Amino acid sequence: MGLTQDLARYCTQMKFSQLPDEVVDRVKYLFLDFIGVACRGSQEDSSRYMFQFIRERGKGERGGVIVGTKNRAPFVYAALANGTSSHAIEMDDVNNESSLHPGVVVFSSALATGEMVGANGKRFIEAVVTGYEVMVRLGKALGPANSYSRGFHPTATCGTFGSSVVASRMMDLRADKMVNAMGIAGSQAAGSMEYLAQGAWTKRFHAGWAAHSGMIAALLSERGFRGPTSIIEGRDGFLHAYSDGADPGKVLAGIGSGFEILRTSIKPYACCRYMQPPIDAILNIVKENDLRPDQVERVRLGLLRAGAGLIAEPKEKKYHPQTIVDAQFSMPFGAAVAILYRKAGLQEFQLSKIRSEEVGEMMKRVEFSINPDLDQNFPKQWGATAGILTKDGKRYFKKIEYPKGDPENPLSWKEMIEKFNDLTHRYLIKERRLKIIGEVKELDRIQSLRKWSSLLMRDR
Repeated sequence: MGLTQDLARYCTQMKFSQLPDEVVDRVKYLFLDFIGVACRGSQEDSSRYMFQFIRERGKGERGGVIVGTKNRAPFVYAALANGTSSHAIEMDDVNNESSLHPGVVVFSSALATGEMVGANGKRFIEAVVTGYEVMVRLGKALGPANSYSRGFHPTATCGTFGSSVVASRMMDLRADKMVNAMGIAGSQAAGSMEYLAQGAWTKRFHAGWAAHSGMIAALLSERGFRGPTSIIEGRDGFLHAYSDGADPGKVLAGIGSGFEILRTSIKPYACCRYMQPPIDAILNIVKENDLRPDQVERVRLGLLRAGAGLIAEPKEKKYHPQTIVDAQFSMPFGAAVAILYRKAGLQEFQLSKIRSEEVGEMMKRVEFSINPDLDQNFPKQWGATAGILTKDGKRYFKKIEYPKGDPENPLSWKEMIEKFNDLTHRYLIKERRLKIIGEVKELDRIQSLRKWSSLLMRDR
């Protein structure tokens, strides 16, 4: 047996009855987060263009829901739509050690496939847990820095495998069929980081395409189409092709003794996760000391080396964002809005703020550099430092080890519900939101996702 086959065997054998209560609760918690970001993300221009494309492919009453809209689509296209929209606003979950976004891929695939086969809530939960296991373990084995240096977005590449496993579980495929699905998925794994060059929308597309491709892989495997059974570990397999420093041992290390879904972080701010520790530090200083923006002379940030290429380089571009995507990956912009508005949510990451002279002037006061001390605990710890010098000569300093949303510093269920309501209140009436929250908390009692899923559609 090789890595691919061992991983598939583990994923097919995992049962709901074996899952600890905290894992089941975490699936529900993260599913509510996914619904919120997908609903709000469905309103973005990038999502609307995707939906237009999908409408032209055909639609039907038996199709899958597109969360936050009044539309349905053929199931594989529903996964594409929801994956793309849920990744659009940069508020979806992140696994730090693998530096990828599992929820937008896993839940998009699980929901669409679950609707397709009429699966119940318990099977949905099983599939989601296995999807997180596969995506995160492959991401850790590749090494985040290795993925980025090769120009690959790990959410996209690892996500295709994760989706193939999710869809296979939802379709109740045998282990050999899941292996084939993973083998087919390996020839679809893609996702270029070049979106950073022009602030393009393709990063959003990555999550949708991974969910879509994984479903196709499982459907092909079900029909007898064959893929390589050594797609992960083979000479020309995933780990060797997508990384210059992969560690195959991390694929199965400790499997069954813990669950990767418990090690996944939530984003409170509408930007790249690498920007969130410095923003946390800035907000801590500004709020604790009641600093006004006009008091700030200089801001100095210490950053992780692994994230610098995304949020701090090239400097000229980061100080002059032109699009919302640019701003979502600009550390000077994130720091500036945090100081000016004491927030870094969707209202701050807008074109009006990008074009604001006030924001532009504050960005000029922001400096940053790589702090080697922070790298010592990466990727288990995504730290940052912030120092603020005021015009009257006072100095303030804060180091963040675990930013808000990390498992060590989590959002409570109450805070998660507040985030969900904030993202969806314009599109779903209060009664609908309360019903979604209540039924997600009882997810394991749902008898048919096909009947239940219409609850996630827009009601106004």
